[in-house]
Amino acid sequence: MMKKFGLIGKTLKHSFSKKYFGEKFDREGIENCEYELYELPDIAHFPDLIKNLSPDLVGLNVTIPYKLEVMQYLDEMDEHATAIQAVNTIKVSADGKLTGYNSDYYGFKDSLMEWELAGKSALVLGTGGASKAIVKALEDLSIPYQMVSRRSSDKTISYDQINENPDFIADNLLIINTTPLGTYPNVEEKPDLPYDQLSADHLLFDLVYNPELTAFMQEGINAGAKTKNGYAMLVGQAEKSWAIWNDKDE
Repeated sequence: MMKKFGLIGKTLKHSFSKKYFGEKFDREGIENCEYELYELPDIAHFPDLIKNLSPDLVGLNVTIPYKLEVMQYLDEMDEHATAIQAVNTIKVSADGKLTGYNSDYYGFKDSLMEWELAGKSALVLGTGGASKAIVKALEDLSIPYQMVSRRSSDKTISYDQINENPDFIADNLLIINTTPLGTYPNVEEKPDLPYDQLSADHLLFDLVYNPELTAFMQEGINAGAKTKNGYAMLVGQAEKSWAIWNDKDE
């Protein structure tokens, strides 16, 4: 039997996943497995996709804009997907049960833990869907954080406030960009921060992975800070998905 895996989303032409898993299958000698892209114009087509791919379908990844919308079709979710309210990995059991997970959480958490984080607090740039897994991971790692958005609210501070009070940069040595700013082809874009306040003690994590070195990261490098792009997180979430699909999840 050919085991089927794949990615669902609305536009998938720039997908990382198909190339990654194809190379993984070749590199590790994994046979009788295929990973395909399934573009859905609307999430309402999801049940038909599941029906058409059964009984060979073992697992799916989910990307924008369906990480929230797909939840209505699942039989259950793990605790992290429930807390984050976003699913990017679905396991299809032999009996057809659909279980949702958020492997973005694991990918980010594992790649972040390569740094020394003791005593550090964080600025999380952006409040969109990508920030949800990041915030949950920070909470579970007991890292205090402050959300940053274009407009202040009871839960966020604004970029204007940071620029008016540089102490925000001095007091938060971990800065995480969850926005798409700087993504190819708009490589000159970066969050509006007082970068001259960065120091060699700072850690800059950018969820963007194309380009490999973003304008945001370059500002950190200029100050002697450690930087990391989103590729490690992407690989980590893919490998976590594979572990979940193959019952190797711990």
